[in-house]
Amino acid sequence: MTTRFRLAGTGLLLGLALVATAQGDDLTDSLKVGTPDVKSMGPIAFGPDGVLFLGDTQGAAVFAIATRDRGPVASGTLKLEGINQKIAAMLGTDTKQVMINDVAVNPASGKVYLAVARGNGPDAKPVLMRVDRSGKVEEVSLQDVPFAKMSLPNPPASGQSRAESITDLAFADGRLIVAGLSNEEFSSRLMVMPFPFTNSTEGTGKVEIYHGAHGRFETKAPVRTFMTYKIGGQPHIVAAYTCTPLVKFPVSALKPGAEIKGTTVAELGNRNKPLDMIAYSKGGKDYILLANSSRGVMKIDAAGIDTQESIAKPIADKAGLKYETIEAMKGTQHLDKLDDTHAVVLTQAEDGTMTLKSVDLP
Repeated sequence: MTTRFRLAGTGLLLGLALVATAQGDDLTDSLKVGTPDVKSMGPIAFGPDGVLFLGDTQGAAVFAIATRDRGPVASGTLKLEGINQKIAAMLGTDTKQVMINDVAVNPASGKVYLAVARGNGPDAKPVLMRVDRSGKVEEVSLQDVPFAKMSLPNPPASGQSRAESITDLAFADGRLIVAGLSNEEFSSRLMVMPFPFTNSTEGTGKVEIYHGAHGRFETKAPVRTFMTYKIGGQPHIVAAYTCTPLVKFPVSALKPGAEIKGTTVAELGNRNKPLDMIAYSKGGKDYILLANSSRGVMKIDAAGIDTQESIAKPIADKAGLKYETIEAMKGTQHLDKLDDTHAVVLTQAEDGTMTLKSVDLP
């Protein structure tokens, strides 16, 4: 069984947060009631017990928030057309002032959460929204909620780099991983944070990959999205970078101070930004579903990812693992796994209208 993470990535901090909780503990036990000082609504991901992990890019911090949304798990399909228009109306603005930065499914309830920015630029107001299977949209208040906060060390000072202080984050198997930009010369790094959060990290690991489209090794390339996946019985991170190299890292290598070289298992085409990634099984085979800015949604056959020879020379176009483009998922901006047979996708039409819907896994 594969598990998806959501995390934070040219000068990028790859922040990786490893989080462990005591066996059998409720994940909310360490959280204290208050109002988190969230400055921006970036990547989001769920842990158990309805706990939402939220990446605050402008504040360069990660929050753990108890949503108090713990089930029962809903069933049925979802289709909500014009969701950006509905959110804009609820917030008293127009769609040009609404940005949906991420989408995550709460496995405890099956409800879909959206990280929204009202306005543009670093002063945009962060808003958390929630949608149930009936299509009901509501704002999730962050006042007087159980939460915890962990600030990132050495974040970028300002500007576009600050906006990428966290590019993706994920929680799985008792671990949280966070990636994004740092202000250090070796800006691609993995950070280890304990959970419950403390005032310091446990260490960082430096990450290097070979990018075939660029024909060189890189230490500042952004991880745009990633997931966890067992390869040879061992947990790995499978990460997608801008211009679309697909790279694997063994989780066991992510130790404080370690210098880690990823294995590039595919080059999927340049002039492209990966957006979201999940893994799933169908018909006894494993697949990776990767949404992209300009190359559609790719269904990548995961067979052979354990034996795929590392790409370590310049590539003119594509190489490594094979994929097919899912035309029926055209326009996908974000996706997450809903259950074993369905995904939730946020699509955008040419006129800008956004639709949130459940789809069969291809």
